[in-house]
Amino acid sequence: MRGEKFNRFICWGVTAFFVIAASIAFAYILLKLNTIKEAISLVLEIMAPVIYGAVMAYLLTPIYNRCVAWMAPRFSAWIKNEKKGMSLAKALATVVSTIVLIVIVAGLFSMLIPELLASAENAINALPQNISNFSIWLTQVLSGNSEASTIAIDALNRLYEWAQGVLELNMDKILTFLGGLSSGVIGVLVWMKNILIGVIVMIYLLNIKDQFVSLAKKIVYGIFSLKWANRIVKEARYIHKVFGGFIIGKIVDSIIIGILCFLGLSVMNMPYTLLVSVIVGVTNVIPFFGPFIGAIPSALLILLVSPIQCLYFLIFILVLQQFDGNILGPKILGDTTGISSFWVLFSILLFGGLLGFVGMIVGVPIFAVFYRLLGDFINGLLEKKDLPVQTSQYDNLETVEEKDKSFRRLKSKQTQ
Repeated sequence: MRGEKFNRFICWGVTAFFVIAASIAFAYILLKLNTIKEAISLVLEIMAPVIYGAVMAYLLTPIYNRCVAWMAPRFSAWIKNEKKGMSLAKALATVVSTIVLIVIVAGLFSMLIPELLASAENAINALPQNISNFSIWLTQVLSGNSEASTIAIDALNRLYEWAQGVLELNMDKILTFLGGLSSGVIGVLVWMKNILIGVIVMIYLLNIKDQFVSLAKKIVYGIFSLKWANRIVKEARYIHKVFGGFIIGKIVDSIIIGILCFLGLSVMNMPYTLLVSVIVGVTNVIPFFGPFIGAIPSALLILLVSPIQCLYFLIFILVLQQFDGNILGPKILGDTTGISSFWVLFSILLFGGLLGFVGMIVGVPIFAVFYRLLGDFINGLLEKKDLPVQTSQYDNLETVEEKDKSFRRLKSKQTQ
């Protein structure tokens, strides 16, 4: 009896120690948050080639796996050696994956980039004239309301003066620009160096990813009990399913939306067709807010050229996004996240504030994983108490009786 009481005190003491230690660690993190952010930024900068390579390898893994699955049995039967056949299949699958990456990047640089630069240059050069034309059109529309017309014209004049200030570079601005250009060139060279090293890392990762997976499983089963090891491996598969299904599916979905946008704007003879289509396609990667983020700057560009075409563009984008949200998106993505629209919005706002643009893209699958893990944890606690895990069972619940664990319901007029 005395020994049990002593052990209980020991458990309480250890628990109190870890709670206090965790509180101190949390307070230290809050006080040194900027220092920690700088340290993390430095580590990410150093590890940038590895991160780029890992991302490229992850995105190209489906192509690599399908090539290996198709070529390995054929090469093994041809060479009469399963091990050599698998090695040859992996080598050729690596070549195919690298060629796919090069074709995509070369296609973007050779086809899209020059057109995008030309469209952007034309938009900048035509900005003053477009603002003047829009001012004339707005004056005609508001001719019956002199006060509103004065306010609108004043706002447009301010916009015109700002545009002139941006476009008319004096000597000081040119020198400043040239000074910044050198650092910009260095930044581009560093980025290209990271990308090239990242491609090499990608090639290595594609060929040794199975070994990494096996090593990770070995470590998990060596450290944890069989029950927890099995659960960790199961949850890791779920994480891979959510991230792979969502990110790759969203990329495919955004490519299709960009192509449909280009075809639709070409038929409607809209200005800056390619530039607007790329903006819409790229921003569509962001769930929920993507269509609005891409439509607003695109609509402003078209508005300065033709207000009527801007109205048609907004209607077209609305129809296109409804098609994406209700037909194309669910068809490609399915229910890969398993969270409601509210939690999608919540995760985008949260991780977008923490990680910026990247957070808006990966926030949904990250939150989906946390949501699943938290749900499993709560369900496990409920099962230990012999309580139901279905959320609907707790509708209109007032209390749960301690004796027989029966549910007492609220009256229909009472609130939960």
